[in-house]
Amino acid sequence: MDHIAIMRTDWKLLPKILSGKKKIESRWYMAKYPPWGRIQVGDTVYFKDSGEPVTVKAEVEKVLSFSDLNSKKVGEILNKYGDADGLEKKKIPEFVELFRNKHYCLLIFLKNPVAIAPFEINKAGFGSACAWMCVGNIEKVRIYKK
Repeated sequence: MDHIAIMRTDWKLLPKILSGKKKIESRWYMAKYPPWGRIQVGDTVYFKDSGEPVTVKAEVEKVLSFSDLNSKKVGEILNKYGDADGLEKKKIPEFVELFRNKHYCLLIFLKNPVAIAPFEINKAGFGSACAWMCVGNIEKVRIYKK
């Protein structure tokens, strides 16, 4: 299955993925939103900054899911996996605060990240504010320029 992860532009995460500094993409939720239960080893994740074209892809190496979170569990996850998620140690308390009310966490371990020729996507049917799209085959949403 192909997925599209839409990233916060101001966090500048795509260069960290490409450099290997960010080996995990984490998603924190109040409810079980996609890709919860729909992503697995061998899937491909395409990455784009919000408002920009898709420019990076990586393969899913492993997926860990956590539920019934509280502040303590959030802290434990971030302290154990934060470095591989591209977080600076000193910023972990900020992220514990940011995610303290989340109930679910997905850790998506990435391998073989590569820059790809940029392309736009059609988000119709996924919601304009969605941050993750499980698309099946990327060709279903890829927009080809004429």
